[in-house]
Amino acid sequence: MRDDDQIPGETARDGDAALYQAAVQGRAGVVRMLVDAGADPDHESGEGLPLCAAASWGHAETVQALLDAGADPDRREDAGRSAMAALHWAASGEHLAVVRALLANGADPDAIDAAGRTALSHAAGRGAPAVVKVLLEHGADPAAADARGLRPVDLAREYAGRDLEAELLAQAGEHAPEGSRVTVRRERSEGGDERLVAEVYGPDGRLRSERPLGTGHAEVVRLLEDPQPTAN
Repeated sequence: MRDDDQIPGETARDGDAALYQAAVQGRAGVVRMLVDAGADPDHESGEGLPLCAAASWGHAETVQALLDAGADPDRREDAGRSAMAALHWAASGEHLAVVRALLANGADPDAIDAAGRTALSHAAGRGAPAVVKVLLEHGADPAAADARGLRPVDLAREYAGRDLEAELLAQAGEHAPEGSRVTVRRERSEGGDERLVAEVYGPDGRLRSERPLGTGHAEVVRLLEDPQPTAN
């Protein structure tokens, strides 16, 4: 066995915990070995579900490995937190390949999280037109309102005219540990649109989290105001 194929975490004695760590790291080969050895792809550790972890970081191959192992694409994480499923995480992160994989494997485009938001709501609020298009093609309801009564188009409009970099810095820094450093970089999303990514570095200098925000809110509003017929 190669060094990069070693099982992360404690050892195989705690396969479920190791599976979560492999999912976070995007180690698809390790995920396959662990589920073959009996790890439960739907086991929720204290940190969350493996599928949600892989989806939130955009690890498409790892997501597919977990789905192939029988992971439930619609299983939501602990309702005491956000109660988000993998599709919500993928849409929030504008991870287009993961969104497509989950939908191809039966994920419900209109499933809701604890705030009553669908994946389309998350993608609209994030200014991710490519993800919005895919969700609409798979039958996502553009009129579905969240717990506050806001539709996806309303969430996209909230960012119109705002200083998106300042908005993202504020969002990312709100729950960052004391002594953390938050920076913002610009990049191209999987869908080809420009987006901003806030990176939170802990007091030890290590990257702790990333928070993306697309810049395509105007295009999202256009798509949702005049949705095309779905493929279903």
